Amino acid sequence: MPWNNQSGGGGSGGGGPWGSGGNKGGGGPWGQGPSGGSGGGNQPPDLEDLLKRSQEKLRRVMPGGGGTGGGGLPSSVIFLGVMVLAVLAGIWAFTFRVNPDQVGIVMQFGKYVRKAEPGWHLKLPPPIEEVRYPTVTRQNVLEIGRRSSDRGRAYTTTARDVPEESLMLTGDENIVDVDFVVRWSIRPDKVQDYLFNIEKPETTVKEVAESVMREVVGQSNIQPILTEARQKTEQDVQRLMQSVLDYYGSGIRIDQVQLQKVDPPEQVIDAFRDVQAARADKEKLQNEAVTYANKIVPEAHGDAERILQAAEGYKQQTVAEASGQAARFLKVYEEYKKAPDVTRQRIYLETMEKVMSQSETIILDQKGGQGVVPFMSLDQLQPKR
Repeated sequence: MPWNNQSGGGGSGGGGPWGSGGNKGGGGPWGQGPSGGSGGGNQPPDLEDLLKRSQEKLRRVMPGGGGTGGGGLPSSVIFLGVMVLAVLAGIWAFTFRVNPDQVGIVMQFGKYVRKAEPGWHLKLPPPIEEVRYPTVTRQNVLEIGRRSSDRGRAYTTTARDVPEESLMLTGDENIVDVDFVVRWSIRPDKVQDYLFNIEKPETTVKEVAESVMREVVGQSNIQPILTEARQKTEQDVQRLMQSVLDYYGSGIRIDQVQLQKVDPPEQVIDAFRDVQAARADKEKLQNEAVTYANKIVPEAHGDAERILQAAEGYKQQTVAEASGQAARFLKVYEEYKKAPDVTRQRIYLETMEKVMSQSETIILDQKGGQGVVPFMSLDQLQPKR
């Protein structure tokens, strides 16, 4: 038989197994005795009363159980409901779940004890153990020198300038306006350092980034920063920032440092642009002059070499011809001394042959009148092939 939850007659026999259960006394093992008795004092609430109220609530939510009349639910159903609630409470108190993009940090009485990977894990109920869930896969974006109106984008044209962050002094004592973006995330192997070693991570990253950028810019001249040294500046700032944050034990990883705008101050930017244009024109003209010189000089060297080679060839040809003529003359002279008349006649004939071969032959016939007789050589009578 279950306990009688109905209000019975006031006597020692009513109210349950622990004694009087009347409306006046509220007995039970921890209940308060009758007024004026010797066993009074503040005690925990009556368990029978708690079960009765739970039964009434379950009857209201059960189908067809909205009325106040009728018998109560069986004790087995009440016990089952209490057990389900106890199991759920135990699951809530003794387990926790870490999402795939998180790392669970378990603290025991506020002290770090272990790290939990994604999934379900066991823990002691609060306040013995507490779990924090920092997100380690998210990349945070920090703007310095400019604030974007759209927080979802790293840099927009409608952003607001922050000159107290962007104006810096270079190594050659010029002022430059530098806007840049730092992308950083939590190191999965140093999550405990991120949670316990620094109080405001974003503020720390911002102050370190601004300080390191001023140091790098202060060691450089303005011209390289404005032109070819942008990538080197980004790499130096990222490397030095990571070194400082590691020294602090921050558990933060600097993924990228990107320069967005590197210009002189707005008040003198037109003059700087004129200077840059003049320097660009100077370099252009110098490059054109060097290109022209590189083209002309080899051509001049080639022409000079060609003229020298031609002169050398003409010299050798002339000397060879002179030597041949001199040798020929000496041989003719030797023959002439042996037979002067024959040699003289031979020279005459050879000279006439040379002269006549270069002149047109005309024959005049005195007997035939004043007409000119055409002369046709034998080679002209040969058929053309």
